[in-house]
Amino acid sequence: MNALECPAHGRAHSSPLRRIEQLPFENRYATLPDRFHARLRPTPLPDPYLVAFNPDAAPLIGLDPAEAERPEFAAYFAGNLVPAGAEPLAAVYAGHQFGVWVPQLGDGRAILLGEVRAADGPGRWDVQLKGSGRTPYSRMGDGRAVLRSTIREYLCSEAMHGLGIPTTRALAIVGSNAPVIRENVETAAVLTRMAPTHVRFGTFEFFCWSRQPEAVRTLADHVLAEHYAEHYAELAGGPDAYVRLLTTVVDRTARLIADWMAVGFCHGVMNTDNMSILGLTIDYGPFGFLDGFDWGHVCNHSDGTGRYAYRMQPGIAYWNLERLAQALSPLVPAAAAQAALEPFEPTFLAAYGERMTAKLGLEAKHEDDDELVRELLALMHESRTDYTIFFRRLAPFDDGDATDGAPLRDFFVDREKFDAWAQRYRERLAWESSDARRRRERMNRVNPKYVLRNHLAEVAIRKARDERDYGEIERLRRLLARPFDEQPEMEAYAALPPDWAGSIAVSCSS
Repeated sequence: MNALECPAHGRAHSSPLRRIEQLPFENRYATLPDRFHARLRPTPLPDPYLVAFNPDAAPLIGLDPAEAERPEFAAYFAGNLVPAGAEPLAAVYAGHQFGVWVPQLGDGRAILLGEVRAADGPGRWDVQLKGSGRTPYSRMGDGRAVLRSTIREYLCSEAMHGLGIPTTRALAIVGSNAPVIRENVETAAVLTRMAPTHVRFGTFEFFCWSRQPEAVRTLADHVLAEHYAEHYAELAGGPDAYVRLLTTVVDRTARLIADWMAVGFCHGVMNTDNMSILGLTIDYGPFGFLDGFDWGHVCNHSDGTGRYAYRMQPGIAYWNLERLAQALSPLVPAAAAQAALEPFEPTFLAAYGERMTAKLGLEAKHEDDDELVRELLALMHESRTDYTIFFRRLAPFDDGDATDGAPLRDFFVDREKFDAWAQRYRERLAWESSDARRRRERMNRVNPKYVLRNHLAEVAIRKARDERDYGEIERLRRLLARPFDEQPEMEAYAALPPDWAGSIAVSCSS
C-alpha cells in the first residue's frame, strides 16, 4: 500500500462496523523496545462531553458512527476509559525547533491508544488522544490542549483531506469545563487524531544524536516493514533499503510542499518534529490559508523572524530533510544521502509547476508556462489579490466573453498590467486550442471554492466557546469535505474575508 494513500480512501467500507470495545487493535509500535516510548494511561478529563464527531473518519477503523451516540463515547475519547486491546503509550522524539536543536521532546500531551487495523486493506491507523494529560515528555507543560486549538486541527485536517492533500485525520473532539491556562484561561479538550503512523523526522534525530545507532536501525526497519513494505520486501537487510527510505521520503515531502503551495497553505511550525516520515501534513498549530496573496505571509504570531513564511516552505522542507539524512547517517553513507537529497528541488519544481498550470487550465506543455505563472503571482503579490477567489473566478475566463474578464481586473491595483497578462493568457489558451467548457470543468476540480480561512475557524471557535454551539464546526466539516463543489446554499463561506479577519493572531500557544 502506498503510504500516501490512506486505507479505504475513496472506497466503500465493506468490513463490518464495530463498537468501541470491539476495535481490532494491533499495536506494532508498542512492541519496540522501551527506549522508544513510555507506557502510561491518559489522565482522566473531568466531566467530558462530545463537541464534534466525524462520521467519515470512523469507518476507516471499522467504528460504527452510531457509537458517538453512546454516553460512554466521550469517556473513551477523553481517555477516561481505555478500550480493550489498546496499549497506551507516549513516544519519544527530538527535533530542531525554529532551527534550534532540542535533544528531547516527545509526546508531551498526546497518548497513542494503539493501532487499529484498517477497515479495508492491510494497513493500520494510529488512534491518538491529543491533550490527554502529562507524560514523561511534557517538560514544563500541563499535557492539555484547549478547545480553540482542537477545533482548528479537527477542521483543518479534514479540510486538507477534502483538498486531496496527504494528512492526518480527525475523529472527534471531547471537551471539558476544566480550566487550562494559556494567554488567558481556556477550557480543556481532547482531539482524537488518526494517521498510519506518527513517526517523525525527529524520532530518528533523537536516537542518532543520543548515540543509539542500533535504535536508528530498529526504527528504520520498523518504518520500512510497516509502511514501505514494497521496499522492505525487495531490499530487507541491506543498506539499499535505507537509501530507498530516504529517497522516498524526499520525493513525498517535495510533492507535499507543492500541494501546500498550490492551495496557498502555510503550516506555520515546520520544525523537524512536525515532519511526517510518510509525507503527511501533521501537527496543525498556527496554520493559515492565504487570503490576499503574499509571498512573505507569516501565519504564526510566534514566528518573529519569518522563518516559516509561505515562500520559505520549500527551502525549510529541504533543510529538514538534510537533518533527517544526518539522523540516518548510521545507515546511509554521506554520498548516498546527498544523492538522495538532490532530486528534491527538481521534484518540487516539477510538481508545483504541474499544479499551477493545472490551476490555469493548461493541458499541453509550453516552454513559457513557468513565466506565465510567475508573472501572474507577481501581480497578485503586488495587489494582495485574494488567492482562492481569483483562481476560482478564472475558470470562466473566455476570450469571447468580455464580461468574464472584466471583474478579474478589479482584483489588481494596476489593471493595465493585468490586461497585458490576460492577453498573453488568451494567446496561450489559443495555442493549445483550449475548449472553454472542458477547461472550466478541469479548473474547478483543482481550484477550491472553499478553504478553511482563519475567520471561518474563528467563528466556529467563538460559537463553541461562548455559546456552547457546536453546529458551526459540523457545518464547516461538511462544507470542507467538498471544497470544489459549488454548494450554492453556502455561498457566504466563499466570500472575501471581513475586515476583522486581519486582526486574528494565531500563535504556538495551544
